Amino acid sequence: MAEDIVEKVETALGTIRPYLQADGGDVELVKVKDDGIVEVRLTGACVGCPMSQMTLRAGIERALIREVPGIKRVESVT
Repeated sequence: MAEDIVEKVETALGTIRPYLQADGGDVELVKVKDDGIVEVRLTGACVGCPMSQMTLRAGIERALIREVPGIKRVESVT
């Protein structure tokens, strides 16, 4: 994946991060794969939170797909 895609993903994550941090969590970019899959790691209070999958899909994934052309899905890795 091109460096500009990684930068766009980081920028998009930066817009989401304050909301996660307000609840004691955070997200970090692990990898942007060539097939449009973004791997992220949820940290802090997000680890083990029963709402983390909803946060991943409705918040993080939706924002990345909207902001970064070519992103197809977001997966959480440990």
